[in-house]
Amino acid sequence: MSRILVFANQQGDGLSSGAKEAIAFGSRLASSTGGEVRSVTLGPFAEAGAKEAIASGASIAYTISNPLLAEYDVELFVNSIHPVFQQSGADILILSFDKMGKDLVGRLATRNCASAITEVVDFHTSNDKLTWVRPIYGDKAYGEYTTTRSKVVVGIRQKSQELAEFDETATGEIIPVDYYPSEEIIVTKLVVKIQSALSDIRLEDASIIVSGGRGIEGAEGFNMLQTLANLLGGTVGASRAACDAGWVPSNLQVGQTGAVVAPDLYIAVGISGASQHLAGITNAKTVVAINTDVEAPIYKRANIGVVADYKTVIPALTEKLKKVLV
Repeated sequence: MSRILVFANQQGDGLSSGAKEAIAFGSRLASSTGGEVRSVTLGPFAEAGAKEAIASGASIAYTISNPLLAEYDVELFVNSIHPVFQQSGADILILSFDKMGKDLVGRLATRNCASAITEVVDFHTSNDKLTWVRPIYGDKAYGEYTTTRSKVVVGIRQKSQELAEFDETATGEIIPVDYYPSEEIIVTKLVVKIQSALSDIRLEDASIIVSGGRGIEGAEGFNMLQTLANLLGGTVGASRAACDAGWVPSNLQVGQTGAVVAPDLYIAVGISGASQHLAGITNAKTVVAINTDVEAPIYKRANIGVVADYKTVIPALTEKLKKVLV
């Protein structure tokens, strides 16, 4: 029987989409192994997050409600999650492998003398032994892995899990944890927040994304993409090449080393389709590619391909949509 702890990260006073996926994965794992799912939430709204975690499938929810945890600090969060992992008696710690998770998984595994495995999308159980499934070779295949230590920290690939039904009538126990982080362990402090994204919609949560790549040829072209994204009620993304060139902020990067997304519509403009970028849009429902290079790899993934200059296509599409949508 496995005892499972899920780090349920919050956005505001609610759970993040990644946290909901992690709880759903944990619940499915618990059903297969005869275990139970517990959660841990941090920060001033930890209790609200705990109630949501219980409604999502957790039986027990640990909370550390401390104002110092209102802003993410990697060492502070590691120091807070570590004692809960020990107190819970869990042998599996699950969290979303989002930007925060990429910071935390290795550190938490080291702190708890545990194995670590990332980008997990599924599991198998056989003879009381767990096998973890993750994509390999740029999502061209799947690998199955076992771990060698008694405890394991598991990073769940974003947008890979179906969410559990939200049950407001579910009951569970909320346990406040007596851990009081000290300001002395905070070596960096947030001074000011600067809005760097072109939209208030997070890439991971967007249903429509208009992304630009090297073929945009400069920062100015992204204004055109932003206009189209706004019209569609979506957000703007970018390839690594566009981010590395400094045309847009790095938090707009889509791909294996950026955001893994699963929108209903993904419009790739001037993106050739490198394997790491394609790995980030595996679960996109419809992909539209606009590129002048007919041999671009993106066309192998695209549902619709337009071989043309985006400077002609995007303005024409925008004007047409204005007549239909506005």
